[in-house]
Amino acid sequence: VQLVESGGGLVQAGGSLRLACAASGLSFDDYAIGWFRQAPGKEREGVSYISRRGGYTDYAYAVKGRFTISSDSATSTVYLQMDSLKPEDTAVYYCAAGGGSYSWWMPYEYDYWGQGTQVTVSS
Repeated sequence: VQLVESGGGLVQAGGSLRLACAASGLSFDDYAIGWFRQAPGKEREGVSYISRRGGYTDYAYAVKGRFTISSDSATSTVYLQMDSLKPEDTAVYYCAAGGGSYSWWMPYEYDYWGQGTQVTVSS
């Protein structure tokens, strides 16, 4: 199983980025995908979640209304569109795959993790 994140970079506050998480080696429709982020000196936190087959999505309060998660089963890819970015969004962003859970924001609910992509938002 491999999860590969891409799309990170440096952007000014108010700007946008779209992250992608490409999955391989698993049956994509059988897994829920979560996006997490970790800033230096802070714990990893759940950002967004999409259930198996994309029927349900959820967001952390800090990003609700600014971030949008979506999935493309044809390419086994999950996207995170990030708009109105703030300096406090600066972190390494990870995607993770798991069986799906009500407590999607908990890292232990996931079986597989990507290596992460850096997002830096300048003020």
